[in-house]
Amino acid sequence: MIRFLFRRLMWFVVTMTVVMSVSFFLMKNVKGGPFDTERALEPAIEANIQARYHLDWPLWKQFLHYTGPFNLDERGLGGNQEKVLGGVLSGDFGPSFRYRDFTVNDIIGQALPISALLGVVSMMWALALGVSTGIASALRRGSGVDLALRLAATGGIALPNFVIAGFLIIIFVFMIPLLPVAGWGSIKEMLLPGFCLGLVYAAYLARLTRTGMLEALSQDHIRTAQAKGLSPRTVVLRHALKGGLLPVVSYLGPATAGILTGSLVIERIFFIPGLGSHFVNSASNRDYTLAMGVTILYTVLVYSMNTVVDLAYTLLDPRIDLAEEA
Repeated sequence: MIRFLFRRLMWFVVTMTVVMSVSFFLMKNVKGGPFDTERALEPAIEANIQARYHLDWPLWKQFLHYTGPFNLDERGLGGNQEKVLGGVLSGDFGPSFRYRDFTVNDIIGQALPISALLGVVSMMWALALGVSTGIASALRRGSGVDLALRLAATGGIALPNFVIAGFLIIIFVFMIPLLPVAGWGSIKEMLLPGFCLGLVYAAYLARLTRTGMLEALSQDHIRTAQAKGLSPRTVVLRHALKGGLLPVVSYLGPATAGILTGSLVIERIFFIPGLGSHFVNSASNRDYTLAMGVTILYTVLVYSMNTVVDLAYTLLDPRIDLAEEA
């Protein structure tokens, strides 16, 4: 276990270095800048702004200043050149180039809890619908119920979530006025956007659960349990379910990271002030620090969740040895 975690930590350092480097230099090489406007600025004003945000530095120096490990701000160094821990390594993503009164940490701190709560609600919908329908489909393989559930899962994967959201708004807001169409804060306001965001994930989970359960039900120990006269409920819940959920656990790692960072389309449709809209706006506004901050956050979430998934494998299947995986 210790060896496995140590190797994962080493690969985490490599992964973060590559992601930060590629993201930073790609953004810097895109035409346009965060302070480009239809009205040209005075040269002196533009020079002051460039100096304020260190955009007049060479790229390598901007990169080292942003990522750390040292604060390269010459105004604070003077003759002593005291170097202190700074940049991303200290948890400081810097000021936002577009939202002048806010830092990137402020924006993420305000938007991430909203997207995370939306993600939790969506994941609850996804797990409840996906796992239950996948098990039902596997237990009734080849029947009409199996065919209907597979068609529903295929439709959930094929239809974009904004199409699903449009239909559900028409039904549950206008035709049957049960839920609000916008806003955030109450449970009723969370149900509809959470369902729309989680439905696509539920469709994938249903397909993966069905595949995993069919494979688990064909194992020798399952046939032995059935031959001993155990009830179908006991065979499924105590013997087949753990092995059948292994594909689901593999998918939950990146899916959870993706769903927690929010969905731009769903957040825009339901007017939810989450992190997804900030991510896309940062790219269109050339807000380098905000785009980098959200990218780093997403990378950390994906890597962490994948590590948790690998650890969960040992609980679901004792035959898996993390020492061999390391």
